[in-house]
Amino acid sequence: MSPCAKSEAYNHSMAITIKTASEIEAMRTAGRLASEVLDYVTPHVRPGVTTGELDRLCHEYMVGVQGTVPAPLNYAPPGYRPYPKSICTSVNHQVCHGIPGDRVLKNGDIVNIDVTVIKDGFHGDTSRMFVVGDASIAARRLCQVTWECMWLGIEQVRPGATVGDIGHAIQRHAEAQGCSVVREFCGHGIGRKFHEDPQILHYGRPGTGPRLEAGMIFTVEPMINAGRREVREMADGWTIVTKDHSLSAQWEHTVLVTEAGFEVLTVSAGAPARPEPLTAAA
Repeated sequence: MSPCAKSEAYNHSMAITIKTASEIEAMRTAGRLASEVLDYVTPHVRPGVTTGELDRLCHEYMVGVQGTVPAPLNYAPPGYRPYPKSICTSVNHQVCHGIPGDRVLKNGDIVNIDVTVIKDGFHGDTSRMFVVGDASIAARRLCQVTWECMWLGIEQVRPGATVGDIGHAIQRHAEAQGCSVVREFCGHGIGRKFHEDPQILHYGRPGTGPRLEAGMIFTVEPMINAGRREVREMADGWTIVTKDHSLSAQWEHTVLVTEAGFEVLTVSAGAPARPEPLTAAA
């Protein structure tokens, strides 16, 4: 829930935390629990429900059932007012950080629900796209392209690869499909803190940026627009929308760099299965 730092800082040295075996196990638990919140709320995402009701359901499940803390609630990075809700609900042309409230979901809407829980001091962060009722072919296609972008980025993760390899794979596929990549917001390291180094840009050049090492944990969470990439912030100080009012979509997983490649930590019984290895568009 924070913007990327200025690009000129991208290649500077970063204080990247390598997780220990016990920390990795704690992150597996936190990641699974975050994903299970999305499993729980899935049947409630339907025409007629308000985004505020979805927030209430998720909050009560996190606090009352899981014994987790909703990380977004009252989160206030520098320059931001405290975030007032427990999840983010970003509908249609809202890119990210949509604040739940009185908005009623309608047939044909698409909505991203972003969940971060804290369990025993560790953060699990994930989001999914939901199609409300019967959406247009264009809306469904955007959700699919964004899902593919996330996985193409994840599949670059291995020791010795770079952050730029992840971003390049995402950008190449999105732009080949006629979409654009939001640049002001990015993935991030995560662990005991909500946001850690490295920043995971969703665009870039192969071989650039920090080099990946086993034990790193970070999110891959591309925000892909059907139209132009430019965005603006709403008056609430949090919600980001596309400037041209085109649809936007986002998927997010928390990923561990392993000795052999990667492990996705935000998985649960209801999480969409990993697709067969994808081939990025030329």
